Amino acid sequence: MNEYLKIAIKASLAAGTEIMKVYNEEDFQVEVKLDKSPLTIADKRANEVINSHLKLLGIPIISEENEEVSYDERKQWKECWIVDPLDGTKEFIKKNGEFTVNIALVSEGRPQLGVIYAPALKTLYFAIVSEEKAFKFTVPDDVVDPNKVILKFSNEIWPEVTSNYTKVVGSRSHMNDETKKFIDDLKSTKKEVQVVSKGSSLKFCLLAEGEAHLYPRFGPTMEWDTAAGQAICEAVGYSCKFTDSGKTISYNRENLRNDNFLVSYEG
Repeated sequence: MNEYLKIAIKASLAAGTEIMKVYNEEDFQVEVKLDKSPLTIADKRANEVINSHLKLLGIPIISEENEEVSYDERKQWKECWIVDPLDGTKEFIKKNGEFTVNIALVSEGRPQLGVIYAPALKTLYFAIVSEEKAFKFTVPDDVVDPNKVILKFSNEIWPEVTSNYTKVVGSRSHMNDETKKFIDDLKSTKKEVQVVSKGSSLKFCLLAEGEAHLYPRFGPTMEWDTAAGQAICEAVGYSCKFTDSGKTISYNRENLRNDNFLVSYEG
């Protein structure tokens, strides 16, 4: 297993432990950031843990909870980590389990590996894009050396590309009129369309493991919301493209906010 991937997995599991300590409390304080998104102590603790692991590699980090680095500096980076220490904070607050830790390594703007860990579900997804395989692992409570266990017991996942129906995955908390129109338009051309709602980057994972076929996103996301999921999906044949330009989503852009995009299978 790639050494960078091992460290990313270790960082995600350690962050998950910190997140669950807060999640299991009866009550925790929720702040509201300038962009109106929620923030909890779990976001902050997870970010600190992830940074402590990834900084050992000497590769710069773009994280939702880190201080933003100017593009004048970032544009010099050949590679970087893209991190969301707690994706799906709204789901975390609702306590429905659909939140994740997202870690991706990006080189020249393209995701090279991705790790998504859902600590409440004890489920880990990961992939190295160039190896064209993605994996899923159920994390036991008593893992001493997670990488040894993961190497031995992870299950390879793959898309479902032959089906009489199309499953469209939508956001648990961000379904909007444009997404509904996309689904209605699809229904006019397909025999049967089903909608699956899911929070956080788990939407990407549903595609990679064959539980859904399309992920249209019409609404604001940031690079840290998509980089790890894109790596996992691209490893198994999906494309992740902006709907207006048709270009593949790239990373470490001057503007870290994503335009509308569509994740679909290309083989």
